[in-house]
Amino acid sequence: MNGPNLNLLGRREPSVYGNRTFSDFFEELKKKYDSEVELFFFQSNHEGALIDKLHEVGFSFDGIVFNAGAYTHTSIAIQDAIKAIETPVIEVHISNVFAREEMRHHSFLSPVVKGVLCGFGLQGYELAIKSLL
Repeated sequence: MNGPNLNLLGRREPSVYGNRTFSDFFEELKKKYDSEVELFFFQSNHEGALIDKLHEVGFSFDGIVFNAGAYTHTSIAIQDAIKAIETPVIEVHISNVFAREEMRHHSFLSPVVKGVLCGFGLQGYELAIKSLL
């Protein structure tokens, strides 16, 4: 799952987020893990839609890899949604949030997720999948 502005990967701040689109990266992941696991993707710029998706899949999926974008630093509602579900969640950030603005150093999600990966670029998503497997 990806949160706000991550639909612009490949065009948004390439010096921070790289030049690849998430769609291209996700297709490669699906091919790579096709025999091991079925992968699904959801992205929204809307907090409520992300919460709805957590509620929808949070009792039936084996794991959720979630880059909540800026909502990481602001959303108690998403924190509550993660606490309410049974499926383990791995928090992922493409950039090293601790090397960025101070406001990005705090995560409301970190205390309620299984693990956190940041600063590994898009590779962080694959590392999160491996940790769930």
